[in-house]
Amino acid sequence: MPEHLIKPTVEEKPPVIELRDLHKSFGNLEVLKGVDVTARKGDVVSLIGSSGSGKSTLLRCANLLENSQQGDVIFEGEPVKWAGHGTNRHPADRQQVIRIRTNLSMVFQQFNLWAHMTILQNVMEAPITVLKEDPAEVEERARALLVKVGIGDKCDAWPAQLSGGQQQRAAIARALAMRPRALLFDEPTSALDPELEQEVVKVIKDLAAEGRTMLLVTHDMRLAADVSDHVVFLHQGRIGEEGPPDQMFKHPRTERLRQFLSATAAA
Repeated sequence: MPEHLIKPTVEEKPPVIELRDLHKSFGNLEVLKGVDVTARKGDVVSLIGSSGSGKSTLLRCANLLENSQQGDVIFEGEPVKWAGHGTNRHPADRQQVIRIRTNLSMVFQQFNLWAHMTILQNVMEAPITVLKEDPAEVEERARALLVKVGIGDKCDAWPAQLSGGQQQRAAIARALAMRPRALLFDEPTSALDPELEQEVVKVIKDLAAEGRTMLLVTHDMRLAADVSDHVVFLHQGRIGEEGPPDQMFKHPRTERLRQFLSATAAA
């Protein structure tokens, strides 16, 4: 087979995000107790587990919205530089933080759209103010992204005029407008009723099919099974089990994961 047609193996695909031995506490509550997660280029890694298991905290540590107290956060081979120790640990290089965050777009559970801006303005704001891109080029890209997520007719609407599913799709378009190296989703469908949830699930599945690198925290086991290359089950701040979705959902090895999947199926 010609060399250019040979797909890279998992080992050859470069990591975009690496979290090594991550620890995070809030006061006396230890939320993460030494967690390792790697998202390679083009892979979807889903984080599942009960409430309080550390999923969202892990995602926020990856995006440097929370400061971990121990361990390494590495973006495209570049380790975050730290100053201080333990609870006083913080990033030492603000420019590095800005650069990493610019390339890691996060989609939150509660949409977080700016209420005083139209949907189009919401999508355009960051590329213009943060990346200093040409407004005309940004507008063209923003309109195309809103069409892509199925709300091209809502450019001039205000967030309050949209359903929850439409607002979340606008938030995804806003994240994509930054042309990030990876997308981070924090329970993107949990605030939606089942009908609206499916609108957002379709968009996430389409993004996964495009080969985008994603870290996905989700309560939706069907979504995790459908889009993931790798699934990580967090339990009490540690990795209880991890592996490909077929193994995790059809042949779990640990009793704790079996209990969790049984409980989510019954819910």
